[in-house]
Amino acid sequence: MELALIFVFISSFLLIAGTLNHSDPEAVYKQRRLDMAEEQIALRNVRSPEVLRAMETVPRHRFVPEHLVDLAYADTPLPVGMGQTISQPYIVAFMTELLGPEKGQKVLEIGTGSGYQAAVLAEMGAEVYTVEIQEPLSLFARSVINGLGYSNVHFKTGDGYPGWEEHAPYDAVIVTAAPEEIPVPLKAQLREGGRMVIPLGDGTQELLLLTKTKDGFDEERVAPVRFVPMTGEALKHRKTDTES
Repeated sequence: MELALIFVFISSFLLIAGTLNHSDPEAVYKQRRLDMAEEQIALRNVRSPEVLRAMETVPRHRFVPEHLVDLAYADTPLPVGMGQTISQPYIVAFMTELLGPEKGQKVLEIGTGSGYQAAVLAEMGAEVYTVEIQEPLSLFARSVINGLGYSNVHFKTGDGYPGWEEHAPYDAVIVTAAPEEIPVPLKAQLREGGRMVIPLGDGTQELLLLTKTKDGFDEERVAPVRFVPMTGEALKHRKTDTES
C-alpha cells in the first residue's frame, strides 16, 4: 500500500513539474544556459567570470531558427540560413575570453550572423560595431538584439573585408568567418595594444590571436577550428589581383 502511494505521489509530482516547465519555458531555457555554461564552457577551462556570466545571461535560443530552438543549448554549431552558422557555445566563449573585451571598449565584429556573438559582447559592456554581408541575417540580428534591449550594438550590412573605418580605431576585432589571409584593413583599424581573434585558412584552419604593437603584430596560433569561409567583393578582387 505504501509503495502504491509513493508511486502515485511521484507520478503526480512529475506531472506537476512538467506542467510548470511547459508554462514557464524561459525558466527551462535559463536552466539550460546555466548547465551549458558549467558543463560545456567552465569545464573546458574558460575561467573569465564576465564571459561565464554573459553566456549564462544571453538567451541563445532567440538567435536560432524556430525549428532548432530545442538544440539551442547543445554543444554544437547550428545553421542559421544563408550558408551561415551560429558557432558552438564553447567556441563563442573561448574566442570572447581570448579577445578580453572590457566595459566601454570598442569592438569590431566581422560576420554578425544571427547576432549571438555580438549580444555576448554587448552583455559584457562593449560598444559593438558589427558587419554582416547577408542583409536578411543582419536585419534578423538587429531585430533580436534590439528586442533584448541592447543599445550598444551598431549594425552595418556590407562586405566585412574592409572593416568599418568610420569608427576606427577599435580596441578589439573579432572575425567569425575564415579568410585565407588576414585582411589588411582590419589590422589598420586596430589600435596599438588591441587584440584580434580570427580563424584563418582554406580547408585546414587555425584560430589566431594577434596583438598590435608599435612594431607590428605579435601572433599566437591558438587552436584548430572550422568556420565558414569569408566571402565578399573585396576578398574576390584581392584573389583576382593575386592570381593575375
